[in-house]
Parts: sequence; C-alpha cells; structure tokens
Amino acid sequence: MIPFHGSQYPGQGGHYESWFVRANDPRRARAFWIRYTRFMAADGRPSMGELWAIAFDGDRPPVAVKEEFPLSRCHFAATDLAVDLADNRLREGALSGAAALGGHRLRWSLTYQGGGAPLLLLPEDRYRAAFPKAKSLVSRPAVRFHGTLEVDGETWPVDGWPGSENHNWGRRHTDQYAWGQVAAFDDHPEAFLECATARVWMGPVPTPWVSLAVLRLDGRDYRFNRVGQALRARGRYRFFEWRLRSRGPDGRLDLTVSAPPTRFTALTYLNPPGGHKTCLNSKLATARVRLTRPDGRVVELNSASGAAFEILTDREDHGVPPGV
Repeated sequence: MIPFHGSQYPGQGGHYESWFVRANDPRRARAFWIRYTRFMAADGRPSMGELWAIAFDGDRPPVAVKEEFPLSRCHFAATDLAVDLADNRLREGALSGAAALGGHRLRWSLTYQGGGAPLLLLPEDRYRAAFPKAKSLVSRPAVRFHGTLEVDGETWPVDGWPGSENHNWGRRHTDQYAWGQVAAFDDHPEAFLECATARVWMGPVPTPWVSLAVLRLDGRDYRFNRVGQALRARGRYRFFEWRLRSRGPDGRLDLTVSAPPTRFTALTYLNPPGGHKTCLNSKLATARVRLTRPDGRVVELNSASGAAFEILTDREDHGVPPGV
C-alpha cells in the first residue's frame, strides 16, 4: 500500500483528503456513496471535516446530504483508517453515521468484508511525486457490504452489495475529469474497473488529456496507465457520456460509460487554493467494456446500472439540479 496519510501535509499549503465507500444493490438500480473528508484551506477559509452521503434509487431524484464539522470535533488517524467526524465513524471494515440537509436525512450502519489488494490508478511512482497534485487509489476493491441504510425514514437492507473503499488526496482538485468505477459487472461479478480521463492547467495553459484505466479480471490486472500510453489513449466525454480507448502491452481496452441526467446530482467541492468545482455524481451508470487480450482473445463486460460516473467541471450548463 502507498505509505501516505494526509496528516503529513503542512497545513499552511492547504489540502484535502477523503475516504469514501460506495456500493450497488445487485438486484435493482439502487446505490449509495458516503464520503468522509478533511478540508484544509490555503486562503483563509475555515478548515473543516465534511460528511457527505447520497442514496440513488432508479430515476427518482438522488437524495444528497452534507454536514460540516470544526476540526476540533474531528479525528483523523495518522497511520490507520480511523476517521471520526463528531459521532460519525469510519474504520476499516465498518462505518456508521447520519447526516441531514434540506428536509432529507440519511443514516447508516454498515460493515464490509473481503476485497483484494489495493488497486492503483496512477503508476506507482506518481504517488510519491509532486505531480499530479491530486491522487487517488482504491484501497479495498471488490468488497461486500452488509447492514442498513435509512433514506428519509425508509430502511434499505444492505445484504452483500458489491462495492469498494477508496482514498484520495491532494493540494488541489484536478481541473477537469471524468472518473468511472465498476465494482462488479453483471456478467463478470468478480471483475473490477477503475478509469479516468483528465487534464490540469499549468498557469494559463492546459496539459494534454490523459486517460488511464486498470481492469482486474481473472486474477490479473490489465494496466492501461503508463504515462506515454495515457497520453496516446483516446478519452472523450461530454454530459453524460464518456468513451475511452487505450492499447498497450496488456492489449486493448474499449469502454463506454453513460447515464441519463436524472441519475446525477451536482455537488460543490471546495478547492484548497480557493474557489470550488462542480462534481456531477452518479452511481447508477451503464458501462460496456471490451478487452482484447494480447493473444487476441476478446472479453466483453457489461453493467446495466452498477457503474460510478463522475464529471468534475467549472461549467454551469449541465442542467443537473444542485445536490449539496
């Protein structure tokens, strides 16, 4: 595992660090996303702990809530996964809490088991480098969740939902990205996919787009994340569809991720240097993946509504109602 914890950042530089879990109901189009965050501003804004939660249920509007806590009521362990935001807890394999906003309330008591080795979306040396300034990994892919999620008084039993535990951090958010994840495909329930298309701005000049993906299938990681490979890959997205094609020593990967606007909510992510970004967030997207192995064999993987799909943007013409 990458030996990183955000407490090693000096506070005056500003940073964020988030741990989030997500899972999908394997029997119907339902999902949840819960995020515990430490936000340290570099421009004089209050630093805080942020607790986010979203429940997705078909084409009904997502229920999104968020609460903020002064750092004096928060605890972030330096070496283990142990986060407390007031009475809301996250430990390795368990989380509990509640949050309310705008007449909505979510409450959860969940455990999770299993999972494989951490999955690194970036090349491993990039996690110790200054660039990129934002980093992410799947600390526990392919876990199974159990417990309950209460959505505005309705209890959702969570019994073996496939999902993941994730960790991201940085001094600033990536300027533009599409991000996707599938924790269990309908036709390959043990497969796991993590992917992104992104670019950042270096002063007034944007970097080229890069597209990365890692597919864990049949006990092997098919990696499409080398630097040159990521620059050559063809990743293009718009509201609300994304296509990515990449090839390299592990073969060729073609994927499409999409979801209707009704399955998204718009979140406001504060940026440590100043300002904010908008995250269009869905956990009920469709994913279609085609892997052509180096020997020419083809594997197709499909998820009707189990894909995570996020777009980070500064644009306001997306038409998605604000969540939190």
